[in-house]
Amino acid sequence: MPDSYPVVRVAAIQAAPVWLDREACTEKAISLIEEAAQGGAQLVTFPEAWLPGYPWWIWLGSPAWGVPFFLEMYANTVEIPSATTRTLSEAARANGVHLVMGMDEKGGGSLYCTQLWIDDQGEIIGRHRKLKATHVERTVWGDGPGSDLFVLDTPLGKLGGLNCWEHVQPLTRYAMYSLGEQVHVGSWPSFCLYTGLAPALGAEANAAASRTYALEGQVFVIHTSAIVSQAMVDRLCDTDERRALLTVGGGATAIYGPDGSTVAGPPPATEEGILFADLNLGLIPLAKMAHDPTGHYSRPDVTQLLLNRSPRPSVEQIGQEAMAVAGNLAAEEATAPNGHPAEATTTPG
Repeated sequence: MPDSYPVVRVAAIQAAPVWLDREACTEKAISLIEEAAQGGAQLVTFPEAWLPGYPWWIWLGSPAWGVPFFLEMYANTVEIPSATTRTLSEAARANGVHLVMGMDEKGGGSLYCTQLWIDDQGEIIGRHRKLKATHVERTVWGDGPGSDLFVLDTPLGKLGGLNCWEHVQPLTRYAMYSLGEQVHVGSWPSFCLYTGLAPALGAEANAAASRTYALEGQVFVIHTSAIVSQAMVDRLCDTDERRALLTVGGGATAIYGPDGSTVAGPPPATEEGILFADLNLGLIPLAKMAHDPTGHYSRPDVTQLLLNRSPRPSVEQIGQEAMAVAGNLAAEEATAPNGHPAEATTTPG
């Protein structure tokens, strides 16, 4: 029998988080997941750092001014696993959806900008940490490892994702294309930062990055972005300068096809809601026929990419046997004359 391609119903959440309140934000997420499932969604996607919110203070004032906000975020970030991830997993299982949650993750003593992937059985199937935090984001988030670049083979197709300006890293894009992505989740923050300087700059630039990704990689791209709420503006903006930089709204959620066309969206920038679309994965081979960037349209004899997906831990612990050897050597050194082990000698036979 010939290959068949599924039609996947996806939902992109455009909503404001309950900013820096992990429990209340999780409750809102559950409500949105349930609403998306009632609309027939099989895949539900959330914006960048949505749980419990994007660190907007980094663009609005000095690092010292932002310390109280950082400490508040630190206390509300999500560990994997934790009670919060168990709640999200149960919501995915109960509603029969695959879930991609953008979150601020705490790993050890550091924070990361993370996409958490959960399947429709409630199992965590992936975690992607942003490879390089952008500009002043580096005062909040650490860098993710190459092992967090992946594509998941699921009943819905081959799923992958990136955060925000990872979409303008050409080598990262190319690495993802090589893994055979079919549906890509692009998680973005609100674009209101640029409102006071250049009203359309943020929305147009980020939409262009996602559209380019769809066209270049011949994948469906779910471009899901958050909204800045009035409550967030009230907390963060205590001067005219800050009020000019951060305003209510900023949503620009859209869904793009493998030819770069707009499949759905965007809704009004200040409107909370869920954007649905039915993605026919059978359209991807048509796009691949024209150009497959890591296949027939590549020239590996001219240019190649080195992709390192090996985990790179800060600490590598040696095994018990090696520890025992090290311990014996230390004991020999401690008992030898002048603190040095005696040289080996041979006895004539």
